[in-house]
Order: sequence, then C-alpha cells, then structure tokens
Amino acid sequence: MANYSNKKLVPEAMTALDKFKYEVASEVGVNLKDGYNGDLSSRDAGRIGGNMVKKMIQQAENQMK
Repeated sequence: MANYSNKKLVPEAMTALDKFKYEVASEVGVNLKDGYNGDLSSRDAGRIGGNMVKKMIQQAENQMK
C-alpha cells in the first residue's frame, strides 16, 4: 500500500512559496485571489505550477555553477 504525504519538509517555507505562487501568477496573467480559487481553470493552474517549477529549476542550476 502506497503512503502518500503532502507534508512540507520545511514548514517555514510555506509563506515564501505562497508569495512565489502569487508572483508567478501575476507574471503569466492569472488573477489569483486570497483564499479559495476553485473557479481557476486547470490550464491556468498548470501554467502557474509549471512556471514555478521552471523557475525553481533555473535557480538550482544557477546555484550549481
């Protein structure tokens, strides 16, 4: 049986990730509101998440140089 967990390894990073999410959303032109964003399309949510991952990978690669 698989054991899935959404626990954050560094709970203190939640506020930074949340701020980062709003920054990326504004960059890609998606209007996020505080709290529940259930009316957000899957496409827009994917754009936000995909760009967040892309930026985090770029930052990690830059730190390796």
